[in-house]
Amino acid sequence: MHQPLAAEYAPSTRPDADTAVLLHGLGGWTHNWAALVERLRPSVHCLALDLPGFGRSAPPPDGLVTVRGQALAVAGHLDRTGHRRVHLVGNSLGALTALHLAAHRPELVATLTLISPVLPALPPPPALRISLLGLPGASRLHARLLSARGPERDLDDLYRLIYADPSRVGAAQRATESRERLRRAALPHTRDMLAEGVRAVVRTHLRPGAASPWRQAARVTAPTLLVYGRDDRLVPFRTATRAYAAFRDARLLALPGVGHVAMQECPDAVATAFRGLLSEPGRSRTAHRSRSGTPHPAAPSV
Repeated sequence: MHQPLAAEYAPSTRPDADTAVLLHGLGGWTHNWAALVERLRPSVHCLALDLPGFGRSAPPPDGLVTVRGQALAVAGHLDRTGHRRVHLVGNSLGALTALHLAAHRPELVATLTLISPVLPALPPPPALRISLLGLPGASRLHARLLSARGPERDLDDLYRLIYADPSRVGAAQRATESRERLRRAALPHTRDMLAEGVRAVVRTHLRPGAASPWRQAARVTAPTLLVYGRDDRLVPFRTATRAYAAFRDARLLALPGVGHVAMQECPDAVATAFRGLLSEPGRSRTAHRSRSGTPHPAAPSV
């Protein structure tokens, strides 16, 4: 029996619409999708999930975060609620979870959208610094440093890391996220789950052979939309080339002046590309190369 997940459901204005399932990144929560949900609701029902240990979902019973475990929890939620053939959307660590699910439970996934997926590659310096939080004891030291700096400076640092242009963050969004971070700071499992999430990414990057996310990408049969920010400080843009080639049925949306969270930084462009994916005639599952939305004109140099 898989643990229940906290969820936010936004029904479409069309009762007969398909459902999009949205999976946040490391340390994220359902609200990360608010701007995109607002734009997608005319087309699909939107179900945003808090992954185990994050947002309002309880941590895994064994205290461990793995991509496989996250995918099993999502699959369990979809099985319990009777969802099939959903449009699966993931960001960052949530994109790895979505990829795992699409590779191992293809009957659940009609289309796959991956926003800044943290596929194995030599990470840029900011991502390397984050990976150090997975070392034993590092999360406690980090927590002490953050408490000394204060929550507002911590939030500023986060925005500088994940946004290409932090000025895009509005006052209402910042207030909501500040309240959520204060709520989470009082929870006993928060810092351990962040460290576990970092370890989950590192372990996934080190998995060999058929367990590698690159090999999983080759197994995915669902039409796939890849979204990359050209100014992402955590996922090197050069991995877009390999990702585009790895999936059987890929489209690529490359966004200049955008960082790690394109669904928050430029939700209109992401929504347009997503609707383009859904509106393709027949949404053929046969292998081909195609492009939808407003993508880069060519593939860039359980």
